[in-house]
Amino acid sequence: MAATERDRQSELTIERTPPDTLALVLAGSWTLSDAMPSADTALASLASGDHRIAFDAQGVTEWDSGLVSFAVNVVRAGEERKLEVDRSGLPEGVQKLLALAFAVPEVDSSRGAPERGSFTRWVGETTLRAVGALSDTVTFVGELTLSFVRLLTGRAQFRRLDLLATIQDTGARALGIVSLISFLVGLILAYIGAVQFQMFGAEIYVANLVGIAMAREMAAIMTGIIMAGRTGAAFAAQLGTMTVNEEIDALSTFGFAPIDFLVLPRMLALVLMMPLLTIYANVLGIAGGMLVGLSFGISPIQYWNQTVEFLSLTDFAVGIFKGGVFGVLVAVSGCMRGMQCGRSASAVGEATTSAVVTAIVAIIVADAIFAVLLSTLGI
Repeated sequence: MAATERDRQSELTIERTPPDTLALVLAGSWTLSDAMPSADTALASLASGDHRIAFDAQGVTEWDSGLVSFAVNVVRAGEERKLEVDRSGLPEGVQKLLALAFAVPEVDSSRGAPERGSFTRWVGETTLRAVGALSDTVTFVGELTLSFVRLLTGRAQFRRLDLLATIQDTGARALGIVSLISFLVGLILAYIGAVQFQMFGAEIYVANLVGIAMAREMAAIMTGIIMAGRTGAAFAAQLGTMTVNEEIDALSTFGFAPIDFLVLPRMLALVLMMPLLTIYANVLGIAGGMLVGLSFGISPIQYWNQTVEFLSLTDFAVGIFKGGVFGVLVAVSGCMRGMQCGRSASAVGEATTSAVVTAIVAIIVADAIFAVLLSTLGI
């Protein structure tokens, strides 16, 4: 026997077993209420020729996390010295807790940001992520297309009540924010144009500016962005929460297609409501311009006649068609990010943010494509 330390009820005896093993013999009560020996006491007895540490806890009468903490410190110190640590002599419960403690590597919070890899590696990883995202998008759009085919053939599985509730949420309940934003956008456009036209005594052409801008561009774009932040985010949060709660897995288990049951009603509702909201935004935007026209001496009758004479049905049709396309983009972005959500609470927030960003970017890109196509076609 090389050394013995006794304090109250906890006992630590250090024995050296040939040829190169340091045995830690534990006895008595090893609880936090006892003055337990420290791990440093055992480690101080290590010799240069020792290659193994073993535990013998047959004499331990009771233990709690104090024994676990002692064992963790000994095991960690032994691994740092590249020594073999035999845990089989510890109580079974302590062995299980040690396995859990060392199952996940310790996080070193003192370290800074991870080192950046090479530029080539960054390009490769970015490319792989982009290809994976594109593949996921194509897969989702393909499944949604098949869902529409099932709808046309009467085989889609979803509740009509869900469709009506979503129509109400994406239509009537969105009128307030659409009204405010559209009216203010029309007012801003009119004021900016009126200040410039006033220099030439051509204030009446404010009606032309506001009318063409709202009918062809601003009504559809602003409504799309509003719905991306309001409805697209809601879709992503709803479906993401269902993913976390495994409700979508439950639907699949019961034989329901999640795309039909969850995505299709939301898609149909938004596609139906977006053109109507775009028309409504046109009216509110022109009304906002008319209000500014009053302050520049343009009567409502003059403003209305000028607007009617200048605009054509084609201008309104272009904006309404854009509104429908933007509705598809918002619905696809929101539902896709919600269905792709991870299994944690933070993943729901990430999915919601991603849905809004994806929808807004898609709307702007689509509008740029429309601008080029319409200019090329002379529409």
